[in-house]
Amino acid sequence: MPIFNRTVSYISMAIAIGVGIVVALGYFLEFAQLGSLRQLFLEWAILVAAMALIVGVVNLALVHLRRVGDGGLKAVYSAVLLGGLIITFLVGVVLGSEHELSLLIFNTFQVPVELTLMAILAVSLAYASARMLNQRLSVFSIIFVITALLVLLGTARFPWGSIPVLGDVILPLLRDVFATAGGRGILLGVALGTIATSLRILMGNDRPYGG
Repeated sequence: MPIFNRTVSYISMAIAIGVGIVVALGYFLEFAQLGSLRQLFLEWAILVAAMALIVGVVNLALVHLRRVGDGGLKAVYSAVLLGGLIITFLVGVVLGSEHELSLLIFNTFQVPVELTLMAILAVSLAYASARMLNQRLSVFSIIFVITALLVLLGTARFPWGSIPVLGDVILPLLRDVFATAGGRGILLGVALGTIATSLRILMGNDRPYGG
């Protein structure tokens, strides 16, 4: 059995490295066969990701269905989740995503949930800023807290009209220049991290597929 597991691990590693090299070369070398093969592998990856999403939704439904069967207070929340899942699925499949009922469900439930999560994120940011000032008081931490508060107040439609300098100069500078630069820096970090992880997988150092 250990020999079998090791053999499967080597085969999985060879397939992952081979597919990764083909996909990477397909972006840099202009060969029709290589491009077609890269496109085929990407379509397979999309299918696998779609199946993983379906499996995740089914698993979520089964977990909450089990909770409904167990009873208790959590059963009510699970029943509401299952009802919303079924109704949303049927409306989306039968009527389509552009139907008035689909848009009504989206604007009535999905948008408020997303706004609530963003509000929680803002509160968490303010709490983290207060903890940072308490644990490590420095010039950069003070600048960070002041910047975060100004951006949050500006996003919350604070009446900047009474303070023309803040509303016309400082807030747009923070939002359009510094915040945008920070967001792009985060995206660059994510891209570099993705490239580094991909290179480690291609070299066989990381094996997320097992082994």
